[in-house]
Amino acid sequence: MRILIAEDEAVSLRMLQKTLERAGYEVTAVSDGRKAVEELCRPEGPRLALLDWVMPQLDGPAVCRTVRRKRSQRHVYLVLLTSKNSKEDIVEGLESGADDYLIKPFDPGELKARLHTGIRILELEDNLLEARENMRYKATHDSLTSLLNRGTILELLAGELNRKQRDKHSISIVLGDLDHFKLVNDTYGHIVGDEVLREVARRMLGSVRSYDFVGRYGGEEFLVVLNNCCAVETAADRAEEIRKAIGDSPIRTTQGSVPITLSLGVSVSRPCDTLPLEEILCEVDGALYAAKSAGRNCCRLGSAGRA
Repeated sequence: MRILIAEDEAVSLRMLQKTLERAGYEVTAVSDGRKAVEELCRPEGPRLALLDWVMPQLDGPAVCRTVRRKRSQRHVYLVLLTSKNSKEDIVEGLESGADDYLIKPFDPGELKARLHTGIRILELEDNLLEARENMRYKATHDSLTSLLNRGTILELLAGELNRKQRDKHSISIVLGDLDHFKLVNDTYGHIVGDEVLREVARRMLGSVRSYDFVGRYGGEEFLVVLNNCCAVETAADRAEEIRKAIGDSPIRTTQGSVPITLSLGVSVSRPCDTLPLEEILCEVDGALYAAKSAGRNCCRLGSAGRA
């Protein structure tokens, strides 16, 4: 565990540093409050700190207040070291944002015990944040393919359409449907069908930009939102790249290689367009239907894209 110690008295600083290093800590030592703030507010700065109350530049309570104001992400456990032992001083230190305090001179065993308490609190916070992130991910992503789920991709699309009208930029929407996917399930079984869906999702993610959105729209349907893609020709080319990524090589499964192709409909939304989400989805669905009618394994533009 990394720990910062801030102490302006050189001998005390060296002794404290050696004590902590022997206890297994990775120590960053500074001699004034401003340097302590700089280190603690770095994105990957220490999350455990021992701060002397009296220091140049900024005192311990001022460091606590500044760190609490500037670093709003992961918690930093701050311990004040002080010879002040009145109730008023203790209250002032804790209200400044300190998590704990130690009265000088302190026992090394007590110091280690209080630091262990801080580590347990930080680990608890990390576990809670991980659990919250897992819950958020499960709520927004499809459990089979790990793509955005239908509700989330539609919510993001609606947000992009609103931003498009406000900022006068364009987006393109691609709706893809796997060809004859029922035959895959009937021939190889649903487990292989799931393998195919996962690999299709992986290939689709690999064929778009990092700031595009890809979601599982239905059973074997996928919706792609191409941000800042306004040219009809560009949108068509991007859809063709997705089609080739899926269909140019069979998908390897536990039951052997499975050939699969994708039909796609494309709709380009220009800055001046004010169509509601439902009409845009209806248009791109019509383009997909046209691709299916044209023999599958192809791309077709919606009416707005051909205009």
